[in-house]
Amino acid sequence: MNRYALLLIASMLLVGSNVGIGKSIVAFLPVSLFALLRFLLAMAVLGPLLRWPKLRRVTASEWLNLFLQAFFGTFGFTLLMLNGVQRTSAVAAGVITSTIPAIVALFAWLFLKERPNGWTLASIALAIVGIGVINLAQADVHANAAAQGSFAGNLMVLGAVCCESLYVILSRRLTQTLAPLEICAYTHLFGLLLMLPLGAGALLHFDYSSVPAGIWLLVLWYSLAASIFAFWLWMKGIRHIPGSQAGVFCAVLPIAAALYGILFLHERPTLAHGVALICVIAGIGLASGKGRQKKQAPPLPSGRA
Repeated sequence: MNRYALLLIASMLLVGSNVGIGKSIVAFLPVSLFALLRFLLAMAVLGPLLRWPKLRRVTASEWLNLFLQAFFGTFGFTLLMLNGVQRTSAVAAGVITSTIPAIVALFAWLFLKERPNGWTLASIALAIVGIGVINLAQADVHANAAAQGSFAGNLMVLGAVCCESLYVILSRRLTQTLAPLEICAYTHLFGLLLMLPLGAGALLHFDYSSVPAGIWLLVLWYSLAASIFAFWLWMKGIRHIPGSQAGVFCAVLPIAAALYGILFLHERPTLAHGVALICVIAGIGLASGKGRQKKQAPPLPSGRA
């Protein structure tokens, strides 16, 4: 497995674990306030990258791509996923999230003209089967639970999946001309501007003393992990991975959420967990190993200094 595949896996591990962390946070904070705080904390770190000489060198088409990536990949995904998991069950959200690889491959076909071949289709199928095993097993366990997912919540999570898939496609195109940290800074500036009208009221009037100190630490970690660490890892890896294959690595997201529950919430692992992990790892191996069978492509430009 090459280093670019490992970067994508690490990124999705952070994003997947943040699903559970985010659900804990929105139990104490309104979604709009939490989302706004995420962008404020991220820009406190990324702000120094917003230098006028570099801003002037970004073309109009790049600004449009940056705005679309911010709208779908940060603003849209955050709002839809956090609001969705409030209204639906975690099991339903996991089943819907497992469709990310298939939707990314479809979008790569439609927008990037990257028609998936047999190896890519096989790796996508393994990822979907693996995640389907774990989610169907959980669904069977909770079939008679009182809290079943609402239709509105399921639609919101599906919308988040589509936003994440579009983000994958847009990030693949944008990394050819801009450096990863620059993309991170510009898109989060757009995200902050988009979120400000929604969260400004809560920011000014919320009773912050009602939130435990541990939750504030989770807010800080979530903001840095989701907005900077995972973003940078994904940007560095996606430059060397075709969009149709990148969707397979998104399959790590729900698996990471399950692993977080096992390791930190002391949930008992089952056979379904093991089968799902084997399938996903096999799919990732096919996706990354296929690239080694071809002649190594020349390195892509590293972006503007």
